[in-house]
Amino acid sequence: MQKWYHIVPKNTGLSIYAWIIFCILPFYFIFRTSGTLEIIFGIFMILLFFTAYSVSFLSEGWTVYPAVGAEMIISVVMTVVLGYVYFALFLAFYIGNIPHKAGFITLYVVHLVTTIAAVTIGFFTQNEIFLSQLPFIVFSVIGVILLPLTIYFRNKREALESQLEAANQKLSQLVVLEERQRIARDLHDTLGQKLSMIGLKSDLAGKLVDVKPAAAKNELHDIHQTARTALKEVREMVSNMKGAKLEDEITRVQEMLKAARIDFHLEGSPELTDTPLFVENVLSMCLKEAVTNVVKHSGASSCTVTIAPSAEEVLIEVQDNGRGMANKKGTYSENGLQGMRERLEFVNGSLDIQSANGTTLTVRVPNVIQRTEQEGLS
Repeated sequence: MQKWYHIVPKNTGLSIYAWIIFCILPFYFIFRTSGTLEIIFGIFMILLFFTAYSVSFLSEGWTVYPAVGAEMIISVVMTVVLGYVYFALFLAFYIGNIPHKAGFITLYVVHLVTTIAAVTIGFFTQNEIFLSQLPFIVFSVIGVILLPLTIYFRNKREALESQLEAANQKLSQLVVLEERQRIARDLHDTLGQKLSMIGLKSDLAGKLVDVKPAAAKNELHDIHQTARTALKEVREMVSNMKGAKLEDEITRVQEMLKAARIDFHLEGSPELTDTPLFVENVLSMCLKEAVTNVVKHSGASSCTVTIAPSAEEVLIEVQDNGRGMANKKGTYSENGLQGMRERLEFVNGSLDIQSANGTTLTVRVPNVIQRTEQEGLS
């Protein structure tokens, strides 16, 4: 319900001064009568109406309906006896603010019927007064018909808009959280790959520094280049968050495998046609993480990357001849594979790992997702 200070209606299409006039007009109609008893009766009814009106605004639950019923009776009496119909507008405003559909419809119908009946009777009992204010009476009847509906549906719309705004704020918070997680994963994958290479080459340089100084110097040079490359990639990521193309990622993983003394074999073409950049970025990051794990954990001497797009899906397979995964469950969380699975969930992709004579990691992304994204962009 409204608060007591909302008794003067707002946002109804009428100025607050018009409502003040409606509050003062009853006294004009009262003092037009000649009898003292009629004047006392009229003042009593006015005070009683606004008392009941205040109670209805402050009440909750079923206690609202007796107060509104009393207001309707007073409005009918004032219309029939004194020719004052404008209390019906106050009731129309109040009924429009009832949030419950059943209560609103019930009071709206009752108020509409009683108002029309009272106006009809008033034309016979207060003919002269009614004819003198006929345009205002017609306006009041129209207000009784339209005002509750207008206010009721406006309140419903505002409630839905508030819910939508709250949902959008929550969605924005979730998007920000997801974006932070994505940036964290991307930084982990980008820096993890390069730092892994730097660590590998640092160990190798340490072993060669006394035996083969020239080779150690070359390794140190590679470390320097890798560090510069990592810094460049981080800057690019932070500045514009560009999606990684699969073709560019193939070149990077080839360099990393070469630095780790692991033979690289590519089957299929990294050039994907009609593939959204977001999907290709997911595939590129998964490939990077998979090859990083080969370098860090497999102990392999050979790694084969297979790219096989088809009408149904895009498949990427990373196979090595290393030691395999003794504990797959732990590896998911420790080696960054859980992050791969989270990325693939966004495109309804899947991740499968087989550990026999090495490790085979298979990534699948259905083409139905790609078609849906293209339709959304068109």
